[in-house]
Amino acid sequence: MSNPLLDFDSLPRFSRIRPSHVEPAIDTLLKQNREQVKRLLNTVERPDWHTLVEPLEEMEYRLSRAWSPVSHLNAVMNSEELRAAYNACLPKLSDYATEMGQNEELFQAWQAVEGNSAGLDGAQRKLLENTLRDFRLSGVDLPADQKQRFGEIASRLSEITARFEENLLDATNAWSKQITDEKELAGMPATALDLARQTARDRGMDGWLLTLEYPSYMPVVTYADNRELRRELYEAFATRASDQGPDASRFDNSAIMDEMLALRHEMAGLLGYANYAELSLATKMARSTDKVMDFLHDLAGRARKQGERELEELRAYAREHHGVSELEAWDMAYYSEKLRQHRYSISQEELKPWFPETRVIPGMFEVIGRVFGVQIRESSKKVDTWHPDVRFYEIRDRGGELLGEFYFDLYARPNKRGGAWMADAISRVKTRNVEQIPVAYMTCNFTPPVGGKPALLTHDEVQTLFHEFGHGLHHMLTRVDYPSISGISGVAWDAVELPSQFMENWCWEKQALGLFSGHFETGEPLPDTLYERMLAARNFQSAMQLLRQLEFALFDFRIHMEYDPAQGGRIYEILNEVREEVAVVQPPAWNRFAHGFSHIFGGGYAAGYYSYKWAEVLSADAFSLFEEEGVFNEEIGMAFRRNILEKGGSEDAMDLFVAFRGREPSIEALLRHSGIDE
Repeated sequence: MSNPLLDFDSLPRFSRIRPSHVEPAIDTLLKQNREQVKRLLNTVERPDWHTLVEPLEEMEYRLSRAWSPVSHLNAVMNSEELRAAYNACLPKLSDYATEMGQNEELFQAWQAVEGNSAGLDGAQRKLLENTLRDFRLSGVDLPADQKQRFGEIASRLSEITARFEENLLDATNAWSKQITDEKELAGMPATALDLARQTARDRGMDGWLLTLEYPSYMPVVTYADNRELRRELYEAFATRASDQGPDASRFDNSAIMDEMLALRHEMAGLLGYANYAELSLATKMARSTDKVMDFLHDLAGRARKQGERELEELRAYAREHHGVSELEAWDMAYYSEKLRQHRYSISQEELKPWFPETRVIPGMFEVIGRVFGVQIRESSKKVDTWHPDVRFYEIRDRGGELLGEFYFDLYARPNKRGGAWMADAISRVKTRNVEQIPVAYMTCNFTPPVGGKPALLTHDEVQTLFHEFGHGLHHMLTRVDYPSISGISGVAWDAVELPSQFMENWCWEKQALGLFSGHFETGEPLPDTLYERMLAARNFQSAMQLLRQLEFALFDFRIHMEYDPAQGGRIYEILNEVREEVAVVQPPAWNRFAHGFSHIFGGGYAAGYYSYKWAEVLSADAFSLFEEEGVFNEEIGMAFRRNILEKGGSEDAMDLFVAFRGREPSIEALLRHSGIDE
């Protein structure tokens, strides 16, 4: 039987992929790659771009193509069998990456290419620079015993990172609450009740079923009048995968987190860095840990007093209008939403009918088309997908050239990782032997269509969609031919959020809103009065929200920068110190936020969560040019496409920004967009 993971002539054939295919495919490719490297080193006398670099890029591209659908299925259609196959490959892939990164002969061959680099273009030189840097970050210069230890650390980190995510997914799936008396759900919007009823029906139960999936959890803590119900869900959500809460110690990530910090610190030490935060910055725009800390403290200082005022306003409102003398953590979203409605006569739920998926998706495509000169439409291809809800689209230039393709998987469901993300399905590559356009996975967790109605999105969810599609555009509009630096690959991690945060701005522009909003029953456009209230409420509690993000960023950076083997992770000790410094809201002592902080313990943001705010400075300043010249100014849009989206990681991120904006970034636009009144 042929292995579908080894078929590179078509898109992944998801319906034919079985867990039993995974290890054989990866074993085959790793064996072939090792043989290819040996062959190149033994036969290429004078390494250059065509004799060494292109063959290596092509072999890594094939490995990526095989692993990508496996990794994706593990996130969106998780099962015990697939999880076992996925986990079995992680140490193999880690060992292979370490082996390649520590191969001194291969390193010397790359150095020889650098020595023969006359005639190479800027992108090719950047790929060489990145690769030689990454060899050093893989420990190529280390003595043999330290090389071995580095490899052991890398392998173990890949294993426990996957375990962290599994524990969080299992903890999320394990908890649910059946409600049989609708009175207990008073205050909940009809869309949330419909989802809870459908969830119960799907599981053969009566009444309503609440889960910890975000479309179920968030409406409860935001709208349910039942304070005890809000507390119960908040506790279950805030203690997932920890030593606290209803499933205390069942899926506990505590030991994993401590081990992860210890291993990261040890790895940094092997490479000559004082801590993992320093190592993290080796591939980022920020040049020092002091720069990052100063940036975060500066923002916190600008926002703290306003945040305190916003919290006091909330407390006063709850006290005067609802007789609540003490706000608990499970009251914050509820009374904040009440205050928003009281002050601006608007709520996220009220906006939902105006943002049906059937209007938002084509409208977003129209916005993108006008700004960047492209056409997006559902593909006529017969494409194999992993779930019936998944759709497949194509992006073409106005001249008809096919630039990229993407899968859309929009709805929450069991055994699907929470959150929203874009991931590479296939990278763009163009060599003498291989030519391939980029393909992306676009994944969200919205409330699915219920009761014959289209899926209705909150305005926050519309922003999430635009955000992730910004990442998708970065991946799919690239014109760089080498996978290592095409799309989002090779982009400094603290600049990678620039296109995504940039795209969110159109969610607030009236000219754009008219394209992707309209009442799901009547098609009536969003009324001016509702739009004006939306704008008025845009920066509601903006300082509190900013301080919350800075809390996450400072916590992440400090636990990696200040790690001391003699004291261990000190995770909640440091988190509490950060909260004392910047937070205006203090959660309960049993809150275990960090146990579910998958960005830094399960994803790629370790000692890099600050990137969201760092990149937001870039994105706000970039959009300010559209504010000056017109939000549908195609000349400016094409300049952004040429200088940012098409260039991927082929040039320094700051150089690309300056090429677009004409100067280095200013923080003023971010403060203005965030409503921070200094």
